[in-house]
This record gives sequence, C-alpha cells and structure tokens, in this order.
Amino acid sequence: MSRITRNKLPNRVIYFLPIFIFLCGNFSFAQDEPEITVGGALRYNYNLSSWKEGQKKRGGDFGYDIFRINFDAKYKGVYLNAEYRLYSDAFGGGVMKQGWMGYKFNEIDEIQVGLTQVPFGIQQYNSHNWFFNLTYYMGLEDDHDMGVKYIHAGEKYEYHLAFFKSSEELQFGSNTESSTSRYSYDVLGRNKEVNQFNGKFVYKFGDKAANRLGVSAQYGGLYNLDTQETGDHYGLAAHYEITQNRWNLKAQVLTASHNPINAEGESRESLSFGAYGAPYQVAADFNLYSLAISRNIPVSLGPISNLEFYNDFGYMKKRNNEFTDSYMNVTGVLVTAGQVYTYIDYAAGYNHSWLGGNFVDDFAAGNPDAKWEARFNINIGYYF
Repeated sequence: MSRITRNKLPNRVIYFLPIFIFLCGNFSFAQDEPEITVGGALRYNYNLSSWKEGQKKRGGDFGYDIFRINFDAKYKGVYLNAEYRLYSDAFGGGVMKQGWMGYKFNEIDEIQVGLTQVPFGIQQYNSHNWFFNLTYYMGLEDDHDMGVKYIHAGEKYEYHLAFFKSSEELQFGSNTESSTSRYSYDVLGRNKEVNQFNGKFVYKFGDKAANRLGVSAQYGGLYNLDTQETGDHYGLAAHYEITQNRWNLKAQVLTASHNPINAEGESRESLSFGAYGAPYQVAADFNLYSLAISRNIPVSLGPISNLEFYNDFGYMKKRNNEFTDSYMNVTGVLVTAGQVYTYIDYAAGYNHSWLGGNFVDDFAAGNPDAKWEARFNINIGYYF
C-alpha cells in the first residue's frame, strides 16, 4: 500500500493565541486559558516494484507522499484531536484521518465523540512497518468511523465500548455511494456501514503491564442502496502483545463475516471496500492470522539514535473454497535520526492488491496462478 504514513511518535507542543498566528512562535498561558498543540509531518517515498517493468528499467521512483497537520486543543476539561492529510489527487487528495472531541472524567475514564479510532484488535497498530499488516486492508487495523466511544484504562483492566453511526460520510444524498477519498478502509459501493457496536477488553499483567491479552467484537448493519434493506456484518478477534527488553511481539487471530442484502443477481460472496480514491473487492467471509515482531537497538551513528528491526506477517483465509487465499510479509527497519523517521521495507505479497496483483479482486476471488511479488520501499518523513 503506497499511500500510508504512520504516526507513532508525539508531536511537538506549541502554545499560541490567537490561532491564526500559531506558526509565529510559542506562548505561555495561565491554567484556565485554552491550550493548543500543533504538529505534523512531511514525507517522501521511494519504491521499486518487481511487477513494474518500466520502473525497474529506470531504477525506481522517488516522489511526494504526504503533508500532514495535527491539532490538539484543551479548555476546561474538554479537548480536541484532529489530523488532516494531503495526498496527491490520484490517492484521494485531502482526507481527514481523525477528528474527535473528548472529555476525561478522571485519570482512567474518558469519552470521545466524532471521527475516532474503532476499538478492535491490537492498537494503535497491529504492525511495525510503513505498509501496516494485512488487517488494515480489510478495515480492521487503524480504522476510524463516526460515533461515540467510552474508554476505561485501568492499571490491570482496560475496556472500550463504542457506537458508530457510520463510517466517514462525506456525501449526504439519499442514495449516494460513500466516497473513496478516505484514510481507512470501509465497505463502499452499493452498501453502507451503519449502526455499528464495538466492545474491546484487555487484561494487562507482568512487570509494568508488559503483557496485553485481549478480545474484541463488533457488529453492525450494511444498508443497501438498491434494495433499501439492511444486512449485517460482524468481527471477532483474540489478541496478545508483549513488550520486554526492547522486543515487541504482536499476535492476533480474527474472523469476519459480511451479509449484505444486495439486488437480485448481485453476488454476496464479496463486497466493495475502498480508500485513497480507489475501490476493490474483498471476500465477504474470512479468517485472518497475523504475527509481528520487532527489536529496538539504540545506536550512536551521527544523528541516528535508534534502529527498530521488524518482520510482520499476515495470512487471509477466505471461507469460500473457490477463492484463493492472500498473504503478506514485510521485513524492514525504522531508522530514527532526530525528527526524521525512515522506514526501509521489503514488502512481499501473494494475491495482494497493492503488491503486484490485479488490484480489483485479489482480496476476493484472487488468482490461483498468481506468484509472489515484492516491493522495496523507503519512506522518509520529518515530524514536527
């Protein structure tokens, strides 16, 4: 997937008043004054793909990836978190990744309203690399939808409860399809995600809660624009993460099913998903298994202070026996040098829309004669 950037690290805090001169400098305020944090990133990308003959002949391509701006605001206990991204027009143009308002009742309980992250599986990411894991391409990693979420983050027990009225809705016509200009993958085309409920529970144990063992569930509707009837979809996941001695391990198993009520003659074996300006087909029913491991190595090499080596693997088992399964594996390293973060990845895929496939139905019917394809990718970003 060539259009994803990651935000693992905190943004620099800048206090300003009024807002329109925030780039001019830093200011200090009394405790009862509004506080605003501003940050962002500028990223560029180089890639060389095994299935692109012209690209191989010219030695790959290097170009613009994204400019991103982040806002955090707080006043009288109510706070705002927003992130807007500007991609090229071919990749969907400007999109809002997230944008929600929140309130903390105390140190461990809070509520968020707006375009907020869906509580499902390992978070914030089920991966370490720039491409994410296979879960992302089915809308099950770093997904953001419109709704309300309650979070209880205790010392040993953590749970999230949420209701999402819809995914990112940009057009409000009676029978208008949802736009593909979005950051995270959702059901699109003639079906719309509606009225989704999510629950997630995590048990934390070990020294400094290094182990996180959890389960996630979601259930919602699929409103069909042609039949004007509402089908349903659900997802269940079990997940475990451990961070210890500079190692990080993430393991997850999940199952998902989609049951749209389509017009007569239209297949219910696959659905249209989309993001970044382009839709593709995904199998209606599948199981997904992922395993990701990383190791941090502090170094002192000029401005370079840390190397994070990783390998992230994903396997999509489609429950339609006539479909061909999909695989993804990414091996790489994240290089930290001051405010510059560089992902160097070797991403391989089998029946993967963004890694050498035909794009349209690799995650659905697939191709039994497909072969593994790979992409060497370097993503360089300055975070501020």
